[in-house]
Amino acid sequence: MSLRSMLAEAAIRGVNEARAKIFGHVLNTTGQRSAHKILRKKFIGEKVASWYPNDIQKEDPMVVARKEQERLSKLEMLKRRGKGPPKKGQGKRAAKRSK
Repeated sequence: MSLRSMLAEAAIRGVNEARAKIFGHVLNTTGQRSAHKILRKKFIGEKVASWYPNDIQKEDPMVVARKEQERLSKLEMLKRRGKGPPKKGQGKRAAKRSK
């Protein structure tokens, strides 16, 4: 390497470092992938969460009671058709053991 190319390379390196310092860039001299692009973005989780009201299903007892009533009526309908859950100890696994 000649002295001129070494000086030019040092000058370019100094300019790049100064530019990075002034504009807040991250120098990546090795060229490897980094997560800096993702990490420099603002977090949006709080903003997205603020769009939605509080979870009404957990707070309102009427909603919870209605869902429970729907579940019980569906279970009763399945039992009448013979499709409900088996009693404890009478499922497929218990039937296999008893054979």
